[in-house]
Amino acid sequence: RMAGSPNQNPEQIARDAIDAQLRAAGWVIQSKDAINFHAGQGQAVREYTTDTGPADYVLFVDGQPVGVIEAKKETLGQNITVVEDQTADYSAAKLKWVQSTGVLLPFLYEATGVLTRFTDQRDPKPRSREVFSFHRPETLRGWLAAGRSLRARLQDLPAIDSTGLRDCQIDAITHLDASLKAAKPRALVQMATGSGKTFTAITSIYRLLKHARVRRVLFLVDTRNLGEQAEQEFLAYTPTDDNRKFTELYTVARLTSSHVPADAEVCISTIQRMYSILQGRELDASAEDENPAERSDRRREPLPVAYSEKIPPEFFDLIIIDECHRSIYNLWRQVLDYFDAFLVGLTATPDARTYA
Repeated sequence: RMAGSPNQNPEQIARDAIDAQLRAAGWVIQSKDAINFHAGQGQAVREYTTDTGPADYVLFVDGQPVGVIEAKKETLGQNITVVEDQTADYSAAKLKWVQSTGVLLPFLYEATGVLTRFTDQRDPKPRSREVFSFHRPETLRGWLAAGRSLRARLQDLPAIDSTGLRDCQIDAITHLDASLKAAKPRALVQMATGSGKTFTAITSIYRLLKHARVRRVLFLVDTRNLGEQAEQEFLAYTPTDDNRKFTELYTVARLTSSHVPADAEVCISTIQRMYSILQGRELDASAEDENPAERSDRRREPLPVAYSEKIPPEFFDLIIIDECHRSIYNLWRQVLDYFDAFLVGLTATPDARTYA
């Protein structure tokens, strides 16, 4: 919870927490009366003047306004969505001292210091989603340089080439395409044992990297053995529309230490290792030998997660969760919810736990 002295009002407590989150995400907080566009990668300018009144924060990258944050006191709680129209008004407002281009500011946030919601106005059907924290300035710069948002690029997925695919694999990929195009945050792929779940997932990943320019994918497992098996399948995979292997086209890294290669398009990791990476700790490989949900000393409550500068929430665009029925999501939920990514579960045994 946020700490505040008794004489601080709720708005100020919220602002202090938002300031701390912005600084952690690499933003330099500035006053509208003393803006230095050369300080840091991006600037969050408080109480910036617009023609509809002062915006709580306007975000600048490379001297250009790119986003707006509407700060609200924490008592709004989950009802923060009621202020989205207000944020959208600011995004369309004319900013003082900045030449108006007539283009909406693309990145909108509503925040209480406890809860943060985000909307990318470049999406085909813009709608807000909860995020762990603010995106980094270099992330917003990269998103703008890409031109169209990820959810817009997902509309570019072509019809599937069925060469070499079984009917159940075609069915899974087709339905996953539709789910992603509809911007649904979670999907569950149910395929029988032996029907080629990993092969199907790699086919989808290849399509998403090539046609939707997905930046980075996490393939998440719960034992080292499963991670090694997945890595072998990536090494063996050759797409139907290219005679080069997947690993010649894209960099695949199975994580075996706290080092995460920034150039890897696909990272394979156990959930245990990803949690330790977010904690900034090394993990003994023996901790990856058994499924953590089956350990006798397993925890009873979900593991806490804090912001990591090295692996920010936007690090992965897509997370594939292998064997998701084995309660990866139950005790490790925060590790997955930390990321601002599409979540896709793979399972052969759908039951109440899997759906939950």
